[in-house]
Amino acid sequence: MGRFTIPSLLLLVLALVSVNHATLPSHMYWNTVLPNTPIPKAISDLLRVDVADQKTSTSVNVGHGGVGVYVGHGHGKRSGVSVGVGGGYGGYYGHYHHYGGSFIYRYAASDDQLRDDPNVALFFREESLRSGTKMNLHFTKTAPGAPFIPRSAAETLPFSSAKLPEILTRFSVDPKSEQAAEMKTTLRECEEPTVRGEDKFCATSLESMVDFTTSELGTNRVIAMSTTTVDAAEEEESPMQAYTKTSTVQVLELVGPKMVVCHAQPYAYAVFYCHATETSKAYVVQMKGDEDKTVVKAVAICHTDTSSWNPKHLAFRVLNIKPGTAPVCHFLPQDHVVWTKTN
Repeated sequence: MGRFTIPSLLLLVLALVSVNHATLPSHMYWNTVLPNTPIPKAISDLLRVDVADQKTSTSVNVGHGGVGVYVGHGHGKRSGVSVGVGGGYGGYYGHYHHYGGSFIYRYAASDDQLRDDPNVALFFREESLRSGTKMNLHFTKTAPGAPFIPRSAAETLPFSSAKLPEILTRFSVDPKSEQAAEMKTTLRECEEPTVRGEDKFCATSLESMVDFTTSELGTNRVIAMSTTTVDAAEEEESPMQAYTKTSTVQVLELVGPKMVVCHAQPYAYAVFYCHATETSKAYVVQMKGDEDKTVVKAVAICHTDTSSWNPKHLAFRVLNIKPGTAPVCHFLPQDHVVWTKTN
């Protein structure tokens, strides 16, 4: 099996296909369709396969089985993610926390989820957005950081619960493993009907996420935002600690236009569960950790109509309220993205 660096891979791709919207590498597609929209960190972190970056030790293997990708993090202990498209799947690496259904509003929360899911701390009432409020939070990632694959590759791969055995075999995932269970959950969540008043789509490539979002919002003049830490080590998570809100900026209050939120899902390659809603507000909240002084710019979403949510959803159990009685707000984990129109 030959071994190619990223620049060589891009030259190979450009030699094999014509350059148009259907075949552009993911980051180039973004820049073409969304020329005025900076790529948020939640997405740029997953684009290492597309971009030449020797510091991250990115490599691509091209062989008879397809394309295999390994994304590392420089020198020292191996970390990152391995993916094989038609050629083998190497497993998940790094720290992340995923409990199915935290941000899918049809689902009821289990007692285990209520006890163990770090996303519990992310739900709050809208009045808590005022400056000076303290909250105990743990900002994490909910998916393992598998990279995006090109849409041309994603469209050739099966993506359905009915094809799960074939998918696991293709990616060399043990059917009895935790990874297999998480992939099964992702497929099931993608196939579930959405709640009333929302449109949903599971994006298996960055190109398809961009297309869904611009179609739902009716424009390519959009803002894409994710929760980020400031002055923190790139691969570190902030610990569970008290955060003090130092400022809150309302990004956009939606009265009629839609907002799209995309949640990272655990899978062999990057998959996002995206849903569009017309009854939400988006905020950016700056906070500082009381212990390690980490500064976080957190994206918060407040849902003003929860009447069609599952009455036993995690948010209602945490906040002790009933559907439709009060807005439900939550911070986005670091690997989720919110999209809105520009003003």
